[in-house]
Formats: sequence, C-alpha cells, structure tokens
Amino acid sequence: MKDGAKLKAFVFFKGRSIVFKEQGQILLLKLAQELEEYGKVEQMPKLEGKRMIMFIAPKKVK
Repeated sequence: MKDGAKLKAFVFFKGRSIVFKEQGQILLLKLAQELEEYGKVEQMPKLEGKRMIMFIAPKKVK
C-alpha cells in the first residue's frame, strides 16, 4: 500500500461456515481499522459466493 497499490482482503467460507457471515464481516472490519493510518476502505465487505471481499485504497501521499 505504501507503493500506491490497493489491497484486496477476503474471507473464504468453507462448508457450512457460511452461516457465520457476521463473524467474517467483523474480521474484515477489524483489519480495516488496523490499517486505517495507511489507507481507507474503498468497498465495504460484500459477499460473493463463498467469499466475503473488501477493498482498501491507499491514502494519498503528500
């Protein structure tokens, strides 16, 4: 992210673990909170099939 690249984070749900979607969303939001000083959330966690995906874009370097 320091080089200007975007981050694509995802949680993959195996088997019946898809019923715990909220826990996957909490995990991704915790990651976004930890990386808050380096970038901002471009796309909130979204479920696509068995994956929950989130994009984080780097902050502008002055």
